[in-house]
Amino acid sequence: MSQFIPILKPCNQVENHCNRDPKVHEIVFFIGLYFLALGTGGYLPSLQSFGADQFDENHLKERMQRMSFFNWWVFVVCTGILLGMTLIVYVQDHLGWGLATTILTVMMGVSVLVFYFGKPFYRYRKPQGSPLIPIFQVLIAALIKRKLPHPSSPDMLYEMSESHNLHGRLLCHTNSLRCLDKAAIVEDNAQRINTKRLATVTMVEETKLVFNLFPIWLTSVIFGVCLAQSPTFFIKQSSMMNRKIGNGYEIPPPSVGTVGPITMLLAVALYEKILIPALRNVKGDERGLKILQRIGIGMIFPILGMAIAALVERKRLGLAKEEVEQENQTGQILPMSVFWILPQYIIFAIADTFALVGLQEFFYEQAPESMRSLGVAFLYSALGVGNFVSGFIISITANITEKLGTSWFGKDLNNSRLDKFYWLMTIISALNLGMYVFFAKRQMYKNVKNKMSVANDLEVDRAHAMT
Repeated sequence: MSQFIPILKPCNQVENHCNRDPKVHEIVFFIGLYFLALGTGGYLPSLQSFGADQFDENHLKERMQRMSFFNWWVFVVCTGILLGMTLIVYVQDHLGWGLATTILTVMMGVSVLVFYFGKPFYRYRKPQGSPLIPIFQVLIAALIKRKLPHPSSPDMLYEMSESHNLHGRLLCHTNSLRCLDKAAIVEDNAQRINTKRLATVTMVEETKLVFNLFPIWLTSVIFGVCLAQSPTFFIKQSSMMNRKIGNGYEIPPPSVGTVGPITMLLAVALYEKILIPALRNVKGDERGLKILQRIGIGMIFPILGMAIAALVERKRLGLAKEEVEQENQTGQILPMSVFWILPQYIIFAIADTFALVGLQEFFYEQAPESMRSLGVAFLYSALGVGNFVSGFIISITANITEKLGTSWFGKDLNNSRLDKFYWLMTIISALNLGMYVFFAKRQMYKNVKNKMSVANDLEVDRAHAMT
């Protein structure tokens, strides 16, 4: 709309006399951005958890397929990002923003139609009321019975049969957050119908799962702070470097980052087809690599990525200083190839392959079954908060360094000290890794009762094959 409706179009350099109020265009443009954010927040967590729900985890083959689902989900998403950073950016630069946004609108409409026509083939989980009510019930019951002593055995806690459980499978009792166990203490038989004073062990364990998500959520926020540098400062760096290749073709700054999704496409394929099968054979475990181990490996790479980014930026600033001394100009494009910053893009793509995909799987699997879409939303909220925290860190750092003499974030990137900021982010990433290891060692995976074993699944599969 802001490109095709005349009154909403912004003024450009070709027009000599333009009386259109630029604020009108800005308002419409930002309304569009907020609609994008609102729509993404609505469909992304739900769509991802809905896709994972299509696999039956009580069946070996489908359970293995679901473990691969999050890898291939990211693979497809990266394919879309790659097309957006190349094809759409090319259309924007050469044919106009109006055509580019029209193409995106049509593609989104086609996606909605494809999703709609798949309705007959989907597996649905019928909603069983609000997933938050059992949590509040546990908290209230535990508060009411806070002065009661803990039972001598977990078997004395109240639990219903699996056939009567409406919210999913039954969970085994764990010793973490034992204060919540008091919600399942049976005082007398009449309490079994008093939901304000009595909760089941499964409800208590699901509440524990929610609380156990927060430490990993906190480390995900800092991980999101590091990821926020890629679409901001990395692009700004590339805009000040030599981006010409071949016969004078100049790469648009946003397209420099295409090395990221390309790396992820390769890394995800190698992880899924080579690394995991090898680890399964060596360890004899169906997962190959535990979720928290995968995330921990990914948390290492932001440290390396920020350190390399700091070294490259220091080299770029040194060259900028030489150019200023020779030509007495600032803000110019430096004769330093943009390929120097590709390693930091590659490292962060590998970090996403391990940590980001692992976090998606963790927040889906470890959330209560009635809250899985909210579990995935927790992750994206952490990444969103990470963007705000990144802005807060930049503002605080800019104010402090300006008071000390020279701000690290000047109007001219060649006169800034972005390298020092990258070193600061390296330290923060290292501290975050230590905090993650501390929490991960104390993290307990969801323990489901009557979970069908791999051996039993194999026997079932063999029986089907024989028949």
